[in-house]
Amino acid sequence: MANIKSAKKRILTAQKRTEANKAQKSDLRTGIKKANTAIADNSADKVELVQSAIGKIDKAEKNGILHKNNASRKKSALARSLNASK
Repeated sequence: MANIKSAKKRILTAQKRTEANKAQKSDLRTGIKKANTAIADNSADKVELVQSAIGKIDKAEKNGILHKNNASRKKSALARSLNASK
């Protein structure tokens, strides 16, 4: 355990950031899974779900949770599977 006041504060802020990142990453995964399921089931709202997932991917990239190439790869895979289902 840290003894210095600033180190204690860094521990607390790191815990807050970790929780926020974990929540956003979970939301991102859920959005991608919903989009993939909608594409597989040929659902009527698949386009909206894919757009929502792409927005979540962009937000995760902006916040530094995903690397830009990883985000591009995920968006490309969603777009490819959506176009293949049409």
